[in-house]
Amino acid sequence: MLLVFATNNQNKLKEVQTLIPENIELLGLKDIGCFEDVPETKETIEDNAIQKAEYIQTHYGYDCFADDTGLEVDELHGAPGVYSARYAGPQRDAADNTALLLKNLEQTTNRNAQFKTVIALSLNSKLSTFTGICKGEITTEKHGEKGFGYDPVFKPLGHDETFAEMDLALKNQIGHRGKAVNQLVDFLNKLSEKK
Repeated sequence: MLLVFATNNQNKLKEVQTLIPENIELLGLKDIGCFEDVPETKETIEDNAIQKAEYIQTHYGYDCFADDTGLEVDELHGAPGVYSARYAGPQRDAADNTALLLKNLEQTTNRNAQFKTVIALSLNSKLSTFTGICKGEITTEKHGEKGFGYDPVFKPLGHDETFAEMDLALKNQIGHRGKAVNQLVDFLNKLSEKK
């Protein structure tokens, strides 16, 4: 089976490649000649993931899955949410986004938050979605050099380290993306067994 992961992020592609069944050949957007920006214009994380997966299936003819992730902060009524990557503006700068988040939480003690990843799979024109959630809290300052995005200020529930201080294997085990990918992998494994 041939499956496209709608990403240009080679690290993400490699990470997922190690998890999926061996009988599935995984390609990235570059591999299918897709160099344009895949649209992400929806109002929810789930709808964005679906939009990306369906766009690749419609325009390139491949079975495909896509993910979208957002950070949802209680005190900010779920913001930045679907706008996590461009929270501080269209430049999509992680440092700017993190600085704005910390500024917006300066006056509060409620720092509860969750990361949410939704993976949408468009396979044989049927749609399935898989959701991974990791609850935690926003720290008052950055900690750690690993990871990306909001990782230096997100401390998962039951852990003393932020995602940016954590070993990647542990992050994948407890994290939102890892949980969603594991559900996708279970689904693909069950399909493989039926064949």
